[in-house]
Amino acid sequence: MGNEYDLAKYGANEYFYNEALFYPGLQMARVVLQHKELYKIAAVNGESFAEVSGKFRHEVKNISEYPVTGDFIMISHDNTQDGNAIIHNILPRKTVFKRLSAGNNNQEQIIAANIDIIFVCVSLNSNYNLNRIERYLSAAWNSGARPIVILTKSDLCNDLENKINEVSSIAPGVDVISTSRDNNTCEKIIQHLKIGITASFIGSSGVGKSTLINRLAGKELLETQDIQHNDKGRHTTTRRELILLPNGGIVIDTPGMREFGVESVDLSKTFFDIDELAAQCKFGNCTHVSEPGCAVQKALAYGGLGKRRFENYQKLKKEALYDGLSSKQIETIKLEAMFKEIGGMKNMRNYIREKMKNKYKS
Repeated sequence: MGNEYDLAKYGANEYFYNEALFYPGLQMARVVLQHKELYKIAAVNGESFAEVSGKFRHEVKNISEYPVTGDFIMISHDNTQDGNAIIHNILPRKTVFKRLSAGNNNQEQIIAANIDIIFVCVSLNSNYNLNRIERYLSAAWNSGARPIVILTKSDLCNDLENKINEVSSIAPGVDVISTSRDNNTCEKIIQHLKIGITASFIGSSGVGKSTLINRLAGKELLETQDIQHNDKGRHTTTRRELILLPNGGIVIDTPGMREFGVESVDLSKTFFDIDELAAQCKFGNCTHVSEPGCAVQKALAYGGLGKRRFENYQKLKKEALYDGLSSKQIETIKLEAMFKEIGGMKNMRNYIREKMKNKYKS
């Protein structure tokens, strides 16, 4: 059990040990830091560096199939020129935090893997925004991890209890924690970070993520940057690294929300109340605009559903539909919606042709 305990502090559990049994002759490890084509890993004999095998590189088709921070991998210690371990396989990921990669190839990029908890950080100053919180929660739910909201800089807020109640009302079942800038302890956060539990912090730049991680670690691991007067903090973390905390928990720091698009959201959990209402609509394809028997519109009229929340739901839903598409594809979808009442784009084109023919005839 000694070797297993060494890896357990890096988050290894029965699930990954069982998966590792399918690769006899190889050793399990976890990716601590990813740097281009080189990986810092933790194994039973300590931390070292590794690179993927030539066979692995040849068989991979998408960037999402390469190891990322948080991955559990199977390695061997074959002799390489630099003495690095060789990565042969990635064990099935329990959770993934992802986005579309830069460029036009529309490939998914995994930001981090096997995260148990995602702390959604929002500061209680001008950064506070319910729409933004709902967006963060949707991205967190989509990863498969459990979200927890942290309201930072509570000392700047005059109505903390109301803010907590407000956030709780849009995030049922999600714990809401408040922290202060002059609070040197993080007991409420530490309670969730038990031995072997991996967490990640997301939120806009400057809301205090790095400060919280430094407090949890008990030392200055990450550079911090306050939000400026215009509320646009400069994000200071440039790499994703797995950090072991003194209490036994694990943190993977992730970049600001600007790196994540709504292609990676789960609206069904964040807006489950709207989905439940939609199930009661008279028509299964109800758009919740003007159809008779619309339960959503009825709830809006009688105060059972807030206008802001519904509009944000519609906005995120539309963005998720457009994300990853080319500008031409987006324009086609918009035009289809615009001309839906006259039968879509095809009928619209026929309509225009007939108008042009009549114009030239007259």
